[in-house]
Amino acid sequence: MTGMVFRCGTVALAGRPNTGKSSLLNKLVGEKIAMVSPKAQTTRRTLAGILTTETCQYIFVDLPGYQTKHVNVLNRALNRQATDGARDCDVTVFVVEALRFAEADREVLARIPDEQRVVLAVNKIDLVKNQRELLPFVERLQKERSFEAIVPVSARSGRNLPELLKVVEGLLPEGPAAYPADQITDKDERFFAMEILREKLFQLLGEELPYRCDVALESFKEEEGRGRSGTPFRRIEMTIWVERDSQKAIVIGAGGEQLKRISSAARKDMERLFDGKVYLGVWVKVKRDWTGDARLLKQLGYG
Repeated sequence: MTGMVFRCGTVALAGRPNTGKSSLLNKLVGEKIAMVSPKAQTTRRTLAGILTTETCQYIFVDLPGYQTKHVNVLNRALNRQATDGARDCDVTVFVVEALRFAEADREVLARIPDEQRVVLAVNKIDLVKNQRELLPFVERLQKERSFEAIVPVSARSGRNLPELLKVVEGLLPEGPAAYPADQITDKDERFFAMEILREKLFQLLGEELPYRCDVALESFKEEEGRGRSGTPFRRIEMTIWVERDSQKAIVIGAGGEQLKRISSAARKDMERLFDGKVYLGVWVKVKRDWTGDARLLKQLGYG
């Protein structure tokens, strides 16, 4: 339309772990592109989700939750990602849980530069039994910082997300789209293969072990003519890194059953996502104190 203003820019989704940033990203772009788990701090690698409308292209950047409990090389790298992302994007959407604002939230907010434009998204309002409690909570948050706007939302139901998008659009710079209109992420299949396997570690292992594991892609090959209806057959090989032999034994399980369960669940999700057959080979290797090994962390993409 002649004379229509088009906007395009980057929008950081920031906040402490487990406020629902990844769920919010998935709901905004309309596809599951970010790993989701009830366990805190499942996001480790920065992921962009892209939403294009007639008047705007939003490039949402899902940042790791800022970690204060455990101090090691890995968490310092994740915290750098979170801090740099909130500073470098055009707008930051700071995500908190409804009726919950603690010192950990305040610490994350303090790391966002004063000159950055920040929209506060109060998430999980669908879980609030007495909605009248939201108003005094929002009034209290207004004293924490001068926000561009405060929008109560629900990533689960999608409530008030159009209002959030409208506010953010008005803060983004004018300019042409950076990506094709039908593109929803900046990552490729290799990235999602690793994230799918890592998601299964969080889903199928105990509370603490997934935080001591990570996934490395060893090879990703497409072979023509072996998939359904001529689609490529993908041969994928990955390594699960753990820190101790005892952890390796847990991941593998008695008779290898746990590793089979993890690998099978991951393979099925990959086949659905890639719309084709997948061979998945997974090995478990021990690297002592890998979360403190800067060289290995760089190889895993945390440099």
